[in-house]
Amino acid sequence: MQKRHLGNSSLEVSAMGLGCMRMSYGDTPTDKGEMITFLHQAVERGVTFFDTAEVYGPFTNEELVGEALEPYKGQVVIATKFGWEPGPEGQPATKNGMNSRPERIRQVAEESLKRLRVDTLDLFYQHRPDPKVPIEDVAGTVRELIQEGKVRHFGLSESDADTIRRAHRVQPIAAIQSEYSIWWRAPEENGVLAACEELGIGFVPYSPLGRGFLTGAINQNTTFDPSDIRSRNPRFTPEAIQANQAVVDLLGRIGSEKGATPAQIALSWLLVQKPWIVPIPGSRSLARLDENNGAVDLTLTPEDLDDIGQAMSRITVLGDRY
Repeated sequence: MQKRHLGNSSLEVSAMGLGCMRMSYGDTPTDKGEMITFLHQAVERGVTFFDTAEVYGPFTNEELVGEALEPYKGQVVIATKFGWEPGPEGQPATKNGMNSRPERIRQVAEESLKRLRVDTLDLFYQHRPDPKVPIEDVAGTVRELIQEGKVRHFGLSESDADTIRRAHRVQPIAAIQSEYSIWWRAPEENGVLAACEELGIGFVPYSPLGRGFLTGAINQNTTFDPSDIRSRNPRFTPEAIQANQAVVDLLGRIGSEKGATPAQIALSWLLVQKPWIVPIPGSRSLARLDENNGAVDLTLTPEDLDDIGQAMSRITVLGDRY
């Protein structure tokens, strides 16, 4: 597995990370033992960058990741997040609102350290901006946690370019995590990628495969379990799936020329955008993990990128992302 640095930070990770949320939250239920084995297999294949959050569960995803990766302490990088106010077990955190007050950030850090079974949090993201707390206070609190040895690197998720710059002045940011894929290009348009390049910050795209749609495994007859967040997602209605099939067809056409799958083309497209971009697809099966990792060794030429760009300019993606 190739390695990449997240911006100018000392944070070196595998070129393809692994989003762990779906292993215990937001999708059909899984077997904990199987997911622990799967995480071990990911490490054996060279994956060193794993993404979780306090609110995935809440708490259960961090516990899973902590138990699975404890044998690899010091060999892997685990990113987690603060910022949502979790509710009782099973209650969606989004209903409880955001909370990035300094005392809450400190509480999350202490509790995440225990659940992840580590001495220091490798990468600590603010999950979403909190309009009630100045970003300078958030960055300042994480700076103190870094000085105390409880956190190594600071990150933001789904922040705008101005917020990124304000936070970076207080505590240098190692990584920004936002949704970014061939069918969701907002970071290019809203100045976030430009801010990352200007400030030397790494970028971590979540949902790089469009929540599975860009793999080509979903069609208008696909049904989703009520526990699957896609069952409530406007981009996964039968009408939207049918309309957006043009994106998968494009990836399939390019892939057939490269001997690659649609998913590999979508991930390779992200990797070639910038050398400090590290996607975190949310695999749960070994076959899918190996397929995704194969994108690291795939080469898209400038001609390929131009072909994709021109084709995408003629496609209108149907449905909001949330």
